[in-house]
Amino acid sequence: MHFGVFDLFKIGVGPSSSHTVGPMKAARIFVERCLADGASVARLKTELYGSLALTGLGHGTDTAVLLGLEGSDPAKINPDTIPDRLARIRSEKTLKLANGQQIAFEEKADLDFRGDVRLPFHSNALKFFAYDQHGDVVREEIWYSIGGGFVIDEHEAGRNSAADVKEGEPFPFNSAAELLEIGEREGLSIHRIMLANERTFLPEDTIRAGIEGLWRAMEDCIDRGLTEDGVLPGGLGVKRRAPKMHRDILANPVSPEQDPLAPMDWINLWAMAVNEENAAGGRVVTAPTNGAAGIIPAVARYFDKYHRDPDDEEALQRFFLTAAAIGSLYKKNASISGAEAGCQGEVGVACSMAAAALAAAMGANNHQIEDAAEIGMEHNLGLTCDPVGGLVQIPCIERNAIGAIKAIDAARLALRATSADMKVSLDQVIETMRQTGEDMQEKYKETSKGGLAVNVVYC
Repeated sequence: MHFGVFDLFKIGVGPSSSHTVGPMKAARIFVERCLADGASVARLKTELYGSLALTGLGHGTDTAVLLGLEGSDPAKINPDTIPDRLARIRSEKTLKLANGQQIAFEEKADLDFRGDVRLPFHSNALKFFAYDQHGDVVREEIWYSIGGGFVIDEHEAGRNSAADVKEGEPFPFNSAAELLEIGEREGLSIHRIMLANERTFLPEDTIRAGIEGLWRAMEDCIDRGLTEDGVLPGGLGVKRRAPKMHRDILANPVSPEQDPLAPMDWINLWAMAVNEENAAGGRVVTAPTNGAAGIIPAVARYFDKYHRDPDDEEALQRFFLTAAAIGSLYKKNASISGAEAGCQGEVGVACSMAAAALAAAMGANNHQIEDAAEIGMEHNLGLTCDPVGGLVQIPCIERNAIGAIKAIDAARLALRATSADMKVSLDQVIETMRQTGEDMQEKYKETSKGGLAVNVVYC
């Protein structure tokens, strides 16, 4: 099964890829199927289970479902239009379907949060019902939002694969060991292997343009986060810190000669700017999730500002293709879902991807890239997902800043390492991460029932 760069990096809206982007996609597809079948739809009902129910209100799942039922695409929706659309749905108590039809919608009855129910396949589950004018069910489906904006329905879950599986690439790999073996056999770097596989499904010009588009979207998100003041939604009263930090740094510039750690202030700032935008429901790029969306952009900008040779036009292509190769290993062999693996599956995976990407961009060989990815995850093992108030704010925003710094440190350690220094493989740490996620108590998996979520007073 091929997971490519545009599977792991997707433009969407905050605050959560699994709780916002995924449910919006699932709701849209369900209604599209109803309309394609010619079903007479007079009412739509959605039930949310497990983590989606427990932290859904804080993660914008209610918003996502309503907009998805109306046909919105998370990659295309304008975040600025969302408040007015929600106000209209709730005041008029109607949904406008994609075919122009309007149906009655009573939110308390038609959107049911069932936090007491967890379906076996995945904690992030939804069930949609479509009724005709007589109150009879004309279609019902169970969907799972499995992390990073990926969604599958119950039939795909039964096969344990999505319907649109992509196969046929020249260098398939399901482990880091296979990836390294291909590199040695073919004389290819990791990003070249990934590019060759991507070319099976898209022209190279399209791939390169797509990566440039992702990078522009990430940079736009950073820049918005540096200027948008205010308090983040949700009731915690968390103020956006990035704009003030930005003004303070510009007003009191410090050179690396004066303070060798001064670049860390910028890295922290860029990561936090992205995740404050995410918490506000802005446009972000899953990397590989929304909750961890600030790490890879911050590390990429750090490379771009401090290390990139202006003549090296391939550097950012190497960065993102390598990140995607590493991310695909976690997607295939463990998880990128906080509801399944805790925050090690989000911030941990993003840190691992960013470390590998930075090492590659700075000229590391394949073994050093693998080592960077391994170090990035090894020191995030066991990281829990315990958002205060069910919001993607505390500890999520600062956690991205710390994750970005860890990724840079991991890359620097790997660049100075030799094969003799590498005692733990990436495959071993991915398997450890999977086992740790299975062993982790459910309350630490995006339920807000443990950790900081119960020890920080939320009024």
